[in-house]
Amino acid sequence: QVHLVESGGGWVQAGGSLRLACTADEGALKDYTMAWFRQTPGNERDYLGVISWNGRTIYYADSIKGRFTISRDNTKNTLYLQMDSLKPEDTAVYYCAAAVAGWGESADKYHYWGQGTQVTVSS
Repeated sequence: QVHLVESGGGWVQAGGSLRLACTADEGALKDYTMAWFRQTPGNERDYLGVISWNGRTIYYADSIKGRFTISRDNTKNTLYLQMDSLKPEDTAVYYCAAAVAGWGESADKYHYWGQGTQVTVSS
């Protein structure tokens, strides 16, 4: 079991940067593969990328490759999403997610979710 709390969302102009954090305040983050998703109203949850339990393997969706960076610090029980060169189309609610084993692009592969944090990018 792990409880995930997200922070770092906000309002930023196009071209700016934000860093999201996802902290496990219960459970050990090192026990999980971690992923980031985002969702806009009326749409399905969109996969952004995944990081292995030890941070040695990272996969990114094409939509964010080269602009966003996923990292983790298991000593701090925290997952990060560094977002640079933000675009208005990046506006969404961002979610972190944890899986007990493996990884994938489908939201149903993940067992635990953060509460979501709003990111709004203005033009």
